[in-house]
Amino acid sequence: MQTVLHSEHTLKTALISKNPELVKQYEQLDPREQRLLNEAFRPGSDLFGPITLHSPSDWIISHPEAPQDFEEFFSDLHRKSPSSGKQTIYIQCIGLLGNTRSISEEYLKWLKGYCEAFFYGLTVKLLEPIPVSATRCSFRVNDSTRNLQIHAGQILSFLKKKKPEDAFCVVGITMIDLYPRDSWNFVFGQASLTEGIPF
Repeated sequence: MQTVLHSEHTLKTALISKNPELVKQYEQLDPREQRLLNEAFRPGSDLFGPITLHSPSDWIISHPEAPQDFEEFFSDLHRKSPSSGKQTIYIQCIGLLGNTRSISEEYLKWLKGYCEAFFYGLTVKLLEPIPVSATRCSFRVNDSTRNLQIHAGQILSFLKKKKPEDAFCVVGITMIDLYPRDSWNFVFGQASLTEGIPF
């Protein structure tokens, strides 16, 4: 097993920018937000704890990616920012997330709470859950796993049509396998950067 642990210096370098526009935003943070930011740099903080890699197939090892600091994220031309009138994240559950409806509802409450904490300042609303059949998307049975899979791109099109006027984005969530095209075995998720529809 391997452990990835970032030092206080590494975190500060990644999260704190000297970009004047960002410096101005740091200065406008309220005391609670400043406390949260400072907590991120404290050794032993739960916010950026060590990541344990259990095998060579773990994502970080098997899919090496260039690191991205906050300034790079902030300057990214594809980054979507909330605007007045579009400050709500909608969560659309497709199918059950557990064995029963009550378990599924509990998972959705947790997800809603997480989104409210992570995307501080935005409103998070749950759309009425729908069965997979309501999407009318293509599906298949995977040859290797024998699992039912639904077409991710068609789900994105479905969510785009359901996106409310005041939505910053609509997040689709399901426990059913996804595939983006016939030649792929599966995909973890898919998103539209321009439409604000991750899945």
